[in-house]
Amino acid sequence: MPAAATHGIASLAPRRRAVFVSDVHLGSKHCHAAEFAGFLAGLRCDRLYLVGDIVDLWWMAQRRVTWNAAHNRVVEALHALRRDGTEIIYVPGNHDRPVRRFCGLVLPRIAIRRRTIHVTADGRRLLVTHGDDYDAVTHFGGMQERFGDWLYYRILTGNRLLNSVRSRFGLRYWSLSEFLKRRSGAAERYIARFVQAGFDDAKRRGLDGIVCGHIHRAALFERDGCVYANDGDWVESLSALVEDPDGTLRLLAHTGETIRSLPARACRHMPQGLTQAA
Repeated sequence: MPAAATHGIASLAPRRRAVFVSDVHLGSKHCHAAEFAGFLAGLRCDRLYLVGDIVDLWWMAQRRVTWNAAHNRVVEALHALRRDGTEIIYVPGNHDRPVRRFCGLVLPRIAIRRRTIHVTADGRRLLVTHGDDYDAVTHFGGMQERFGDWLYYRILTGNRLLNSVRSRFGLRYWSLSEFLKRRSGAAERYIARFVQAGFDDAKRRGLDGIVCGHIHRAALFERDGCVYANDGDWVESLSALVEDPDGTLRLLAHTGETIRSLPARACRHMPQGLTQAA
């Protein structure tokens, strides 16, 4: 798509106060880079949080690298956002762990942080972290877990092939892997442990909630006054989390449709900035 056309699409999009994306897994064969590039091209936001596993260095070190024109468009779209004034915060995850050695580094409109706190327009303080810190609590290890990892990648392959066929018939993207995981009791118990670990971490820090990724399960809800927001991924759910100017949180599909939302609270105080040290 020509640069002028891309700029025109972005100019029509609603401006977001903040956008959170994670688990893009650039470089892996299961990454939906074209859809992610299109999503970025339509963004207008003050701040973009890259919440880990953006580039899959783990996959690239062990398997054949997949990098095509769509992956290049992702990089170009990120540069375009930065040039347009979007501040970018990169919080590395476990698949791009080597980037963590640069935590604390600040480049023009780009900062790398191990974790950070985002302050919403309505004053909520949200921990922003990838989520792999909770693996010690949520994972059981052993042969069962290794088999689960092997099966997961087989399911992702089936997901990719199925949607390749669907696209030829003009059908919308549908996640086979998400469908199967929701019918797995073991997967649901794992996700419940992860969610609880996130809540516990936020409460221990005296915060109002958490924004994370890692488990490839998009979610947005509140429990006992604490927010749990998982921005999903660009391997299965193809989703992102955004904050509107008034503090409303929205989980978006890659097409820009709202999946679910969490209304802004009555302002308790006006935040001094978008982020604070974690």
